[in-house]
Amino acid sequence: MKLIEGLRVWWQRQTGEEETPFDGDSPAFVASLIVHMVLIMALGLVPMIVKNNQVNLTIDMPTPEEEVVELKVPEEFYFSETPAEEVGANSVNGDAIALSMAQVVSEISAIPNHLDVDPTVDSVDVEINNAIEVATGLNYSDNLAVKGAAGEGTTGAVGAIDRMTHEILLSLEERKTLVVWLFDGTASLVPQRQAIHDRFDRIYQELGIIEAAGNESFTKHEDKPLLSTIVSFGQGIQLMTKKPTDSLAELKQAVLDIKNDDSGTENVFSAVHDAAKNFASFRYTSGEKAEPERNVMLVVFTDEAGSDQARLEETVKMCRRWAMPVYVIGVPAPFGRKETQMKWVDPNPEFDQTAQWGIVEQGPESLFPERIKMGFASSEEDDDAIDSGFGPFALTRLCVETGGIYFAVHPNRDVRRAVTRNETQAFSAHLKYFFDQEVMRKYRPDYVSVPEQTKRISQNKARWVLVQAATQTQLDQMVSPTLRFVKSDEAAFATALTEAQQVSARAEPKINSVYELLKQGETDREKETILRWQAGYDLAMGRVIAAKVRTEAYNAMLAAAKRGLKFKDEKNNTWILEPADEITVGSALAKLADRGKMYLNRVVTEHPDTPWAMLAERELKTPLGWTWKEEFTDTSPRMMGDGVGNAPAPANDALMMLKKGPPKRPPPKL
Repeated sequence: MKLIEGLRVWWQRQTGEEETPFDGDSPAFVASLIVHMVLIMALGLVPMIVKNNQVNLTIDMPTPEEEVVELKVPEEFYFSETPAEEVGANSVNGDAIALSMAQVVSEISAIPNHLDVDPTVDSVDVEINNAIEVATGLNYSDNLAVKGAAGEGTTGAVGAIDRMTHEILLSLEERKTLVVWLFDGTASLVPQRQAIHDRFDRIYQELGIIEAAGNESFTKHEDKPLLSTIVSFGQGIQLMTKKPTDSLAELKQAVLDIKNDDSGTENVFSAVHDAAKNFASFRYTSGEKAEPERNVMLVVFTDEAGSDQARLEETVKMCRRWAMPVYVIGVPAPFGRKETQMKWVDPNPEFDQTAQWGIVEQGPESLFPERIKMGFASSEEDDDAIDSGFGPFALTRLCVETGGIYFAVHPNRDVRRAVTRNETQAFSAHLKYFFDQEVMRKYRPDYVSVPEQTKRISQNKARWVLVQAATQTQLDQMVSPTLRFVKSDEAAFATALTEAQQVSARAEPKINSVYELLKQGETDREKETILRWQAGYDLAMGRVIAAKVRTEAYNAMLAAAKRGLKFKDEKNNTWILEPADEITVGSALAKLADRGKMYLNRVVTEHPDTPWAMLAERELKTPLGWTWKEEFTDTSPRMMGDGVGNAPAPANDALMMLKKGPPKRPPPKL
C-alpha cells in the first residue's frame, strides 16, 4: 500500500493533478497482470530445464530411393494332421513344407516391418502414415488359428495334438509353462486315449529336439521350463500324477492307468474349474509383489458336450482370473441338435462285432436352439444329423473366453459328399454332411453369456420368434398320408376320404400356431444384418409355410373329391393323389406357396454351401401342391399256391437256420 501511495504523490507532483492512474482498482489489475505473465513465462521454460523421455516417432514406408533393411524372419513351425517320420522337404509332404504361407494370398510374399523400441524409453507416441499391412504369401495357410478360435476342424485327435506342440512353444517363448492334460474317462474315448498315448512320444521328443537345438523358448529358462500333469474325469475327477513332472515315462504311464468310467457322465467343466484352482499356485509367485511365474495351459480331450454345463460361467471366471487358456480337442456339434448317434463296436473281439448305435450329447452349437424341430414330408429325405461347422456351445465358449482353441475332430470331416453309416468309424458320431470351415466362419454363433444373448435376441423380433419356435416340441408334417383310393362304391369312397382328412386335421393346428408365431417377425426380418439369423429365420419360415400349404392343399383336394370326381376312362376305378407344383384349390393358398418358395430360394441363393441351404434344397424337392391321377386296380380275389388250390410247400427250417454267432452285449453308457 505504501508503494501505491508513493506512486500517487509522485504523479501529483509531476502533473499537478489530483486524480492519478493509481486510484481505485487499477493498481490491483496491474499487479495481477504482472504475476500471471511471470507464471506463464516460468511454465514455458520448464521443458527446457527438465529432461523429457517422451519420444515422438513417425513410421513411414521406405521409398524406392531409401535403403531397405533386410529383416530376419523368425523360425516358424509347420504342422500337419498326418504323422510324418521325416520332416522338411524330405518328408511325405515334399516341397509343400517350403511353401510361402500366410493369411492373405498375393503374387509377392511380403512380411510387415516390425517396430523396435528402445527399452530405456518410458513411452512412445506412434504416428502411422500408411495402412497397416497383413503378412501375405503365395499360398493360404490352412493351419492358421486365431486365439479364441471357435472351431478348428481336423480329421483326428493326433493332428490336433500336434498343433498343441506349437501352442506350447509359443507359451514357452513367454515364460515357463505347465500343461495340464485332462482326459475324458468314458468308454467312448478309449481309442482316442490310446492314439494320444502313442503320440506323446513324438510330441515330447520334438520338444526335446527343439530344446537341445538351443531354441530361445527353452534357453531363457533356468529350471525345468516345461512341466506336465494328467487328470482323468467322468462322474468324478482324479489326478493321475502326484505332482507336475517333466518325465515322459511317468506321463505315458498315467494315461495308461486311466480307468473307464461307465457312468456315462462327463463333468468336464468341474474338472477344468478344479484344475485351474488347484494349479493356480504355479501361475504366480508368492510375496507382496506377485509376478507371473509360469503359464498354465489346460488341454481337454472329450467327445461330448459335458454333463455339467451349468458350471460354465464359474469355470470361465476361474480360468480368466488366473489367465489360463483352455484348449479342447472335441467333436463337431450336430446342426441345431442336442443329441446324435455314435457308432459303437465291441472292443472285445470275443463278442459280436456288429455295429450298434448309442445316443450321445454333442450339441447344439448355439446357446439357444435356432432350428425348428420338423421332419421332411418326403419319405426319401432322411433326417440324419449334419455338421454345424462348430463345436458344442458351452465348451467352445470356454475356449473363446479364455483365449484357447476348440478343435472339432471327426474322421470324415474332409469328405465332401454324403457319408454313409458304414463309412463312419467306430466311436464316432454319424454326421451325413460336412461344410467348408472358411464359409462357416461367417456364421459363427454369439459366444456370450445368457443375459447378453437374451439382450441381443430381444433387439430383433425375427430373432425372438425364431428362438421361441425352435424351443417348441416336434412339428410333424404329414407322414405317409393316404394317397391311393379305390372307388368300389360312393359310400366307401367318401368314408376313405374322410378318414384320410383326419391326418391333415391333426397336423394343421400346430403348424398354424408356429406359422402365426414366425409371422410376427417378418417386419424385423428386413432389418436383420447378421447372416446366421437371416438364414435361420428364412429357413424356418419357408419350411413352415411349405408344411402349411401341403397340409391344407391335401385336405382341400380330398374335400373336393368328396363333392364328386369322374373318371375320364370308364374302366378305371382308382384315384391317386400325387405331388404337383401347381396349387389348384385356391388363389390364397397359391400366393402363400409362392411366399414359402421365396424364403427357401433366398436361403439357397444367399447362403450357399451351408446347412441352411442344404435343408432348404431338401424342402424344395417336394412340391407343395397336389393333383389327381386315375388308373385301374384289379380287385378280384386271388388264390394261394399254384393256382389250382394247392398250398405252397412248407419251408425247410433246417436249411434256413444260420450258424450261431458270438454273444452280443449292449453298448455301455457313452
